[in-house]
Amino acid sequence: MKIARLLLVLVSCLTAHANVQSAERSDIFKIRVEDAETGRGVPLVELKTVTNQRYVTDSAGIAAIREPELFGQTAFFYVSSHGYEFPKDGFGYRGKQIEVKPHGEAKLKIKRLNIAERLYRVTGAGIYADSVLLGEKSPIEQPLLNAQVSGSDSVVTAIYHGKLHWFWGDTNRPKYPLGLFDVPGAMSLLPSDGGLNPSVGVNLNYFVGKEGFAKAMCKMPGEGPTWIWGLTVLRDTNNRERMFCGTMKVRNLLDVYERGIAEFDDDKQEFVQQQRFAKDVPLFPDGHSLTHKVDGVEYVYFAEASTMIRVRATVAAFCDLTQYEGFSCLVPGGREQSAQVERDSTGKVVWAWKRDTAPIRWSLQEKLLKNGQLKPDEAWLNVKEFGTNKPVIAHAGSVTWNEHRRRWVSIFTQHFGTSLLGEIWYSEATAPEGPWRHATKIITHDKYSFYNPKQHSYFSIGPSLYFEGTYTHTFSGNADQTQRYDYNQIMYRLNLDDQRLHHFQNQN
Repeated sequence: MKIARLLLVLVSCLTAHANVQSAERSDIFKIRVEDAETGRGVPLVELKTVTNQRYVTDSAGIAAIREPELFGQTAFFYVSSHGYEFPKDGFGYRGKQIEVKPHGEAKLKIKRLNIAERLYRVTGAGIYADSVLLGEKSPIEQPLLNAQVSGSDSVVTAIYHGKLHWFWGDTNRPKYPLGLFDVPGAMSLLPSDGGLNPSVGVNLNYFVGKEGFAKAMCKMPGEGPTWIWGLTVLRDTNNRERMFCGTMKVRNLLDVYERGIAEFDDDKQEFVQQQRFAKDVPLFPDGHSLTHKVDGVEYVYFAEASTMIRVRATVAAFCDLTQYEGFSCLVPGGREQSAQVERDSTGKVVWAWKRDTAPIRWSLQEKLLKNGQLKPDEAWLNVKEFGTNKPVIAHAGSVTWNEHRRRWVSIFTQHFGTSLLGEIWYSEATAPEGPWRHATKIITHDKYSFYNPKQHSYFSIGPSLYFEGTYTHTFSGNADQTQRYDYNQIMYRLNLDDQRLHHFQNQN
């Protein structure tokens, strides 16, 4: 009898537990926010109640509402998102009254003001958290937490041994406020080789350590974090693929005190240092790399908003800083600290690729303009907004050749725009070094940063151009961090046939 009673109690407890779990799952209301033009779910839309309860849509554009006091009530939700706009009601409020019920659902249409379309978050925790809570299928294999990565700074990528390799900057984890500061990495399959369609997402297969957390892929000696740029894959004289990068050691947030070159070791599955340089070397692997032939010679170009540095595309040249060239107006051998403009016999500025010479950067150009060595109409970095002709100060970005446009394309962050580092611009040129004369804003952020945008040329097909950037409150002056999204990578898609870009067709 005692055994029977115990079994009855156990069954009763299990049934009660199951009922509780079922009730918890049923007490969820789904709000899906869709792009009014495409019908696609919009990530990063904030829904806020009149009592300031906030929800942010996941990468499917879904928010799971679980607060019990809202069920059975009509609740007003303010609706807002960077670069998107919800219509005002009769009193000027941008939002909507919604009847909240268990198992219920509401769809909201939001107008996209951005030319580029926000697709999904690439990194971090809870990419599809709300969708999972609602029992909906995720397009990626790890929708909640991948390699314990909750946040990652800027990305560099390269195709190496047939797979796309991804490497990031400083990376957060759930376990502790301090995470990984020596470059995590991952691989993914290309869409042509079994990978996901880039419009859907990316399945990242991280390199992990013993605890299952992302592994340090470039731990260089010295104080502070290691950052990498200029990721490049080359073939040596034996036709063997080898992957290199430029390294920098950083302390006190942004103080670079040493540079170097590292090579990826296939056996160790990490970068190994090859060379170390002083921080003030004028030319080094930097930014995002691309290859381009000039007069039959193939070069590796290193680009930010424009290409400023190049070197012949050989292993020997890549590892020899004396062979690097900077695109510059300085006399050969010139440095920014003692800059002198080179002019020909007619007085015209000599803009050219020059060895051992500091490349043109915004800080150098401003110095030359201020001291009168350059006239305003001689400036190379002289981007203006189409339509208004207002100057646009270009910060970091990336440059690629775009087959659809048959031009070089730069996507870059604006410095000191309507936000400090949150405005993204599009420009075209006939050469990788420019000149870039006009640009159009394609993304805006309200007091939030979106820096170091990286184009993914291997994803881009026809008029669809894919790029991502780092979404973070850092440098914005905004202390209000967006849950889950902050300090992570967000993917966008730009339709190059959009009529708002048509003026580039007639640009010379």
